[in-house]
Amino acid sequence: MLRFLRLFLLLLLLLATLPVVIGAQTSNPTIDVLHAEGVINPVLADYIERGIDQAEKDNAVVCIIQLDTPGGLLDSTEEIVVSIMNADVPVVVYVSPKGAWAASAGVFITISGHIAAMTPGTTIGAAHPVSIGDTEISEDELEKITNFSAKWMQTIAEERGRNADEARLAVTESKSFTDIEALDVNLIDLRAETLESLVSQIDGWQVSMPDGDIITINTQSVSVRHVNMSAIEGFLFAITDPNIAYILLSLAILGITVEIFNPGLIFPGVTGAIAGLLAFYSLGTLPVNYAGILLMVLAFGLFIAEAFTPTFGLLIAGGITSLVIGSLILFQGGPLFQVNIWLIILIAVLFATFLAFVINRIVAVHKRQATTGREELLGKTAVVRTPLEPEGKVLYEGEIWTAVLDQGRAEPKEEVTIKNFNGLKLYVTIKNKGGS
Repeated sequence: MLRFLRLFLLLLLLLATLPVVIGAQTSNPTIDVLHAEGVINPVLADYIERGIDQAEKDNAVVCIIQLDTPGGLLDSTEEIVVSIMNADVPVVVYVSPKGAWAASAGVFITISGHIAAMTPGTTIGAAHPVSIGDTEISEDELEKITNFSAKWMQTIAEERGRNADEARLAVTESKSFTDIEALDVNLIDLRAETLESLVSQIDGWQVSMPDGDIITINTQSVSVRHVNMSAIEGFLFAITDPNIAYILLSLAILGITVEIFNPGLIFPGVTGAIAGLLAFYSLGTLPVNYAGILLMVLAFGLFIAEAFTPTFGLLIAGGITSLVIGSLILFQGGPLFQVNIWLIILIAVLFATFLAFVINRIVAVHKRQATTGREELLGKTAVVRTPLEPEGKVLYEGEIWTAVLDQGRAEPKEEVTIKNFNGLKLYVTIKNKGGS
């Protein structure tokens, strides 16, 4: 479902930008440059696939993928590699800028290019698999995936005429290579200081296409066109960051909790609902640990339970504990997908502060109730906070009371008259039906 949602959003974007794309096409040959920066995930895979398709349709001379990645998901990597290996346009994978790296998944992508290049001062390697997607991997399964990945790497390297043995070591032994070492062992084809230098060096190169044809690349008098992520792709890519996904999930829990504690505010509830939908999409693209999700849902349930059955902090303390533990184990797949510990602390403090304020209000209400003559409540006006059908919550002089309506139904913000009381429960009637 998440993939269909992503494809639907991208389809809308393509339809909206189609006139602009058509208008931008010219008869002059171009070199399309894609910018793949960050964790390899489904959004980045869709962007690269779209960029290659566009380069094919525009008859670009070559498509350059400027790569800088710490790695990512194996299934998304497979999508990218398949797109590159079957492209009808020469694809150059260029690890850049200086200081960049093509780690883990980036190795597969680099090796799969018709031409592989690196900027001096960059690194490639450490391709040992950690996560295949959103499924937890046992040790036996990880060994099988490692063996498969090594064979896959060997196949890609042999297809591109590169050093298959050294490529396998990047998987089996997490071996890394500097740009000089990668060139020496024939993992890449060249080193280029700048994009302009790369374009100049690949002029005249011959590459073999999927149909067996040999194409000679001609980059003379060819303009360079940068094909960046669209606004929607950029937004989706941003929210698939584990920290952003965690913030969205936390906002969803907090917003809905605030709305339940204070019915009728609207804004917190709407904000929480929107954040929840975005979090749902984000979590669907990440290697989620469902135990972490369940613990965060449990925390939400404990917070809500406190709103209806005040325990003066016991349920909230359990909720905060569940929230922190769930946050720590929310994602699997190694350090690449871990939530920043300081962010977890900040969110926990935020929840604790808000809920402590709520508990303080509840305690204050009960203290005042113990010292106030109940007889003076009779005939007073209270405001409905949650629907009375017949039981609900009302507000009287800053205090939340449980109330029972004598007949009918009262909506939030309606006024009711207090007719009687029993302990902490009030018995009321709609104001225009009786009372002073």
